[in-house]
Amino acid sequence: MLTPLAAMGLAITMLGAAATHARRKEPLAIAVNVVLLALAAVIAWGRFGSYAL
Repeated sequence: MLTPLAAMGLAITMLGAAATHARRKEPLAIAVNVVLLALAAVIAWGRFGSYAL
């Protein structure tokens, strides 16, 4: 039950981190944040979905 909540929290954190890096004009860091955001979103979606275990 905590896995999807942790994934959502990480996705929100990565969204904020990407915004911060965008303000500081750090494109490589933004790319890393987007990859981690996508991974966390996939995990949250898979665990919250209708076919979740």
